[in-house]
Amino acid sequence: MEIGPPSSSRFKLYDHLQLLEFPDKYVIKPVDSPHEGFSVDRRDGNIKPLDDNTSSVNATKVSTIFGVGGTIRLLAGTYLLVITSREEAGTFLGFPIFRVTAMKFLPCNANLRFATAQERRDEAYFRTLLQALETTPGLYFSYETDLTVNLQRRCKLAVGWTSKPMWKQADPRYVWNWHLLEELIECKLDGFITPLLQGSYQVAELQLKNSPSVISLISRRCTRRLGTRMWRRGANLEGDTANFVESEQIMEINGFKFSLLQVRGSIPLLWEQIVDLSYKPQLKINKHEDTPKVVQRHFHDLSQRYGEIMVVNLTDQDGAEGELGKAYVTEMARLPNVRFVAFDFHHICGTTNFDNLGVLYEEIGDEFEKQGYFLVDADGNILEEQKGVIRSNCIDCLDRTNVTQNYMAQKSLNLQLQRIGVLDSAECVSMFGDDYTKFRTIWAEQGDEISLQYAGTYALKGDLVRYGKQTVSGAIKDGISAMSRYYLNNFQDGVRQDALDLISGRYTVGANSPSQLQPIGGSQPSFLPVASALLIGGVTVTSFTIHQAGRNTQQYLASALWAGVTAGVVAMIKVNGRHLCSRPRLCHLI
Repeated sequence: MEIGPPSSSRFKLYDHLQLLEFPDKYVIKPVDSPHEGFSVDRRDGNIKPLDDNTSSVNATKVSTIFGVGGTIRLLAGTYLLVITSREEAGTFLGFPIFRVTAMKFLPCNANLRFATAQERRDEAYFRTLLQALETTPGLYFSYETDLTVNLQRRCKLAVGWTSKPMWKQADPRYVWNWHLLEELIECKLDGFITPLLQGSYQVAELQLKNSPSVISLISRRCTRRLGTRMWRRGANLEGDTANFVESEQIMEINGFKFSLLQVRGSIPLLWEQIVDLSYKPQLKINKHEDTPKVVQRHFHDLSQRYGEIMVVNLTDQDGAEGELGKAYVTEMARLPNVRFVAFDFHHICGTTNFDNLGVLYEEIGDEFEKQGYFLVDADGNILEEQKGVIRSNCIDCLDRTNVTQNYMAQKSLNLQLQRIGVLDSAECVSMFGDDYTKFRTIWAEQGDEISLQYAGTYALKGDLVRYGKQTVSGAIKDGISAMSRYYLNNFQDGVRQDALDLISGRYTVGANSPSQLQPIGGSQPSFLPVASALLIGGVTVTSFTIHQAGRNTQQYLASALWAGVTAGVVAMIKVNGRHLCSRPRLCHLI
């Protein structure tokens, strides 16, 4: 069954491409249509239609690629993004969906030899960013259907929607490489343009009471405030929030298709949490006269897309999180049409009491059930529509949020299966062991994938989703992930944030603004290695001299001296923590 408006012909991208590398150009053409295609000049990146006389005889290298992700112009030329490896992740509404497993930026920058020394240093840094982007996790695409538009919306689109080029079908806010598509669009290379969705796609086959079914979970990351965990918090002035993800659970059973939408996103205030080597950096709320407008813009956009909005804030109600929560409550009081629910996840559920989310459901269950879900039958008739959405958040919108969304999705799935008689009113999906394990697994895998993209590690509290309780191995895994987050946030994410600002178009390389590039080529000294060596050495020598101090007064003085040195180094690191961390160089925070 084809989901969406009827269409006489469905648009399809070329799925196998041949890449010919010549000394002066790259040539890309479909394997099945060798007379189609285009060339890219390796000197300046100019794109031209394929010359009929093009032959592979003089090519220095011939390889197969699986899609074109676009182009990006840097100081010395253009770089062409191609998909070099893929794997099938499953089917989405009957169409194959693929996960990118390798991609590469091909340089078209022969003019680099004419660049100044400063431009060469800047270009080298930009190329470092492109190399970081080549390993971006969680990128998905399809040759035959759009992935960015949810089931309810696509069923209401105009006749002929699916016959449009894939990039025209897509929702730009969920296209990871949207900024890279401009030149390919201008050259009318519709059959080659591959919109990439960043997020997650998980699928499982179930056998509920001998009713074969397929449950899939697709998450779509918004690119309007793309970034890393500590360098992109809160909202920008347009109301776009960090780590905003739309998650859609689709159940296909007995000819019916159900869809449930949930969204997550950073608290939509102007706030930050700049890394400074401490385990939990200070959380700062930026006082700004436009804060009420920012919040209003954010929720107006949500209501336009999803209908009624119910906010579930899972942050702690004391400490720094509590202060942020109070500011959130104050702003939400200005929006009487949006229900706001505070639920202190850590206080009520702790690390083991997953079932205590029932306390939350008792409070919001009636309204959640009224929001409903989307349901379409085998003939394409719409039987139910989802009238609103829950917007969940914690601080990172990762761990607590994923546990909560999984719980709400399970409640909705029970209602859906009862609606068509697969389950009776006393039954629920948790009563069917194997199927329930598969259900929890796809949610846990989704949580890991979303977390990798924002925090750089697997999700914490994954055991609560997988098993409903914390395990010893899970606690160890969470500990490792927490320490990995600390390292990445402090010493890696500045570069990663620059890469994301570059790919999303927030920072545009231009020869007319050389002053913006000055920080890139400069060498900012880092005192961290020296400080670390002094700290470790100081602690070691202090311990040794204290152990030996009983022998004479001189050893006491040496102990005091080295203890002072160690204390001084600790104080220096604490005062200069922000300067010792990896920081973005391209854009300001807001």
